[in-house]
Amino acid sequence: MDLDRRKRIEQLAYAFWEAEGHPHGKHEDHWLRAASEIEVEDTAGVATGRAPRRAARRRAEKSEHRSPPRRGKARDELPSVRP
Repeated sequence: MDLDRRKRIEQLAYAFWEAEGHPHGKHEDHWLRAASEIEVEDTAGVATGRAPRRAARRRAEKSEHRSPPRRGKARDELPSVRP
């Protein structure tokens, strides 16, 4: 594996790890998922002539700035219920 591809996989796997809230023991899942996506991008990039790294970089940047998922409405936003 060339160093550039490995670096891209590392960055994307790290972005997945951060996006999932830093779970312990999922490093292999993140690595395999990132490697698979990089492979798809590289293959698509060859077929379309587009730069494959741009999409991976954008996705990693988005996941760094992603806020945690919302778990429902705040108490203040819930409609009042009267008996």
